[in-house]
Parts: sequence; C-alpha cells; structure tokens
Amino acid sequence: MVARRFFILSVGTLLLGLQMVQADDWPKWLGPDQDAVWKETGVVTEFPESGPTIAWRAPLGHGYSSPAVEGGKVYVTDYEITSGEIENNPGGKSKLEGKERIHCFNAESGEPVWSREWDRPYFLSYAGGPRAMPTIADGKVYFLGAEGDLRCLDAATGETVWEKNFLEEYGAETPMWGHSAHPLVKGDTLYCVVGGEGSVAVAFDKDTGEEKWKALSAVEPGYCPPTMIEHAGVEQLLIWHSQDFVSLNPEDGSIYWSVPLKPQYAMAIMSPRKVGNLLFASSIGRVAALVKLDDEKPAAEIIWKATPKESVFCANSSPFIHDGIVYGSDVDTSSLIAARLSDGERLWTTTVPTLGEENPERGGRHGTAFITRHEESGMYFLFSETGDLIVADLSESGYSEKSRAHILEPTNEAFGRPVVWAAPAYAMKSAFVRNDKEIVRVDLSN
Repeated sequence: MVARRFFILSVGTLLLGLQMVQADDWPKWLGPDQDAVWKETGVVTEFPESGPTIAWRAPLGHGYSSPAVEGGKVYVTDYEITSGEIENNPGGKSKLEGKERIHCFNAESGEPVWSREWDRPYFLSYAGGPRAMPTIADGKVYFLGAEGDLRCLDAATGETVWEKNFLEEYGAETPMWGHSAHPLVKGDTLYCVVGGEGSVAVAFDKDTGEEKWKALSAVEPGYCPPTMIEHAGVEQLLIWHSQDFVSLNPEDGSIYWSVPLKPQYAMAIMSPRKVGNLLFASSIGRVAALVKLDDEKPAAEIIWKATPKESVFCANSSPFIHDGIVYGSDVDTSSLIAARLSDGERLWTTTVPTLGEENPERGGRHGTAFITRHEESGMYFLFSETGDLIVADLSESGYSEKSRAHILEPTNEAFGRPVVWAAPAYAMKSAFVRNDKEIVRVDLSN
C-alpha cells in the first residue's frame, strides 16, 4: 500500500512537473493556448531604473517573424541578403537574392544549437525576411517562408522531415506582402493558409506532409493565421481570407458557416478573438465586425459592422479583449485604442505605447504595439515598434504606464520612421524579442 501511494504521488509530481514545463513554453502564435495570455508566475511588473537584466544577445538577420520557445530552445527565422536592397514600398515589390534561414538557440545561454538555410529569391513588398512564426509540436518545427516554402524539421537536429512549395503544388501565387499566416498544429494535423484554386486552407498530416483535405477559393488568401475554437460542442477552424470570414470542420474542411467580411488590399491579418459566444475581427479599410456564434449548432451571424467613427482597425498586431473592451493598435491613427466590444464605440486613444511620447513627430500609419496580458498580475506587457518593452494597466478608463525599458533599436523602416515589427515570445520568466540584427532574452524573473 505504501509503495502504491508512493507510486501515485511520484506520477502526480511528474505530471505536475510536466505541466509546469509546458506552461513555461511559447511554441506557437499568441502562446500555448493561442490567447496572448502569459501564465507564468513570479514575473516582475516594475522595472528597476537601470532596466531589466539582459540575459543574452545573439546575432540575427532580417525578419518579421516572432521567436518560438519550447523545451529550453529558441527557434527563430531570418533572411540573409546576398544581392539587392530592401525597399519598403507599400504599393510595390522589390527583388532580393538571399537565403531563408532558421536558427535554434539554447534558451538559457543563447548559444547556437543548429542552423539551416535555403536559397530563396524574394519578390515582395517589405521584403525584409520571413513573416510566419515557427510552430513547435511533438519534436518538430514547422517553418513557412515568405515565398511559400513549408518545411517540417526535426526540432533537435534541424534535419528536414518533409517539405512543400505552395506555388508548385497548389498554384498559389505569393501575396503582395508574402506568406504570413502562422501554421497551426492540432492533434495529428497541420493547418495552413495556402492559396490557389480550392486550396485557401489546406490540412496536412503533421508527420508525413500528406494532404488530408483542401478547401475554399478566394481572389487572395490573405494573411490571417488559422485559428481553432470550440463552440456549440464542436471544434471549428476559423479562416479569414480576402473576402469572407469562414468556419470549417477541421476534420474534412467542410463549411460550417461563412459571413462576408472583405478587408482592404486583402489584408485580413489579425487573429480573430473569441469571448464567450462572440468573435471580433478587424482590418485596414475601416473594416471591423462582431460575430455572434450560435450556442446550439455551428452557425454565426454578424451583430455589427464598423462605421468610420467606430471600433479599432487592426493590422500588424492582434487586439486583446478583456471585460468587454477591445484594446488594439489602430492602422489608421497609429494609436492604441480601447473600444467597447458590444457596439464598437471608442473609449480612448493614445500613441504613447505605439509611436512613443518622446517621439511625437513620428508619423504615418500602422503604429504597432504587440499586446500580451500577464495572468497573475492582470498587467499588460506591450512591445512597441520603438523597441521598448512596456508594462501598463489597460482599463475602460484609460492607459496607465507602469514601466518602460528600451530593449532593441528599430532596424527596419515603415512610412519614413524606424520600426521593429516582430512580436515577442514570453517564456522561462523572460521576454524573447528580435530585430534585424539580434535576438535578445530579457530576464523578467522576480
């Protein structure tokens, strides 16, 4: 009996330990639960005057993609230019010659573990590197390049397990701003936004790369990552492309429901956010909508659509919704805006966490701050395009900044101002952030 109790206790302790390790990871877009909530405890929410400790810095090349953290390793992609220059023309593409790369670092020390590279010419607008964050699952890394090269790699060694090219296999032309939709793993399936006739959404066997199903046609696939939700007793795969907001059966790709939601320039980008039986999505072109899900069956209807004076119109970063308030970076005003979810009415607006109050002359559109809520403290960690890590309180009544530290230099450019447009990863009581020259681990342990 004693031995049996010891065995049960040991197994329970082991499982708890595994859960804790898992909670420390940030293996996919918006974190382990795809909700932009950082669940670790023992994290500082006020920086010392000298700023938080920089655990390490490691050199890196061009890229917009976020780091991914899993099992004590950091995975991040970049682009090494061998010929040509980046020209950030919003309305036109530029040609570059170079290599797409993915690197694995030891998360504790920052020491390189392995790197892989592939020759890949670019013909893109804002051609400075891969966009999609690596997705880590079950010992594999899924890497989507800007020109549609999908690769499954062994996470320990970097060796290629299987690969696809979206243009060659699906006739999917590269979008103006490159393939950007972070791949999603659920169970034994990898879901991707691809493009081409009848293949906006494609499901692959995550271990072999074999196609399971493909679905949907659209003028362009858009840039929004696939999102999995559960409602009305079933899982639903959300795909927002250049014309419609769609829910699919993740098992076979059949359509559960579809509502029209057409972003300007095909720029469906943000991850749709779910609160209860409501879904919020918005984009450039003053496009925003609140969708109500049916509680009895997989169906939906639009509750409201935005007017020119309503809501927050997100592009580069996904908004966060809490207590009925949407907080997001607005593409038109470059401000952080709080809007009421129920009707879209704006409550307040500020450029302090996006453009920075010390730089009031910074102009243009697409001002960006990536928003993550820390569960234990209820505070928000924002990473600004100015390279600042910010801790703030966001509420219906306003924006209250608690701490700010300058971590990275903005090494890219947009609308005539310097920017860093890569979202951070939060894991191991740290923030992992990158620009076009380095990746940095910021120690935020208490």
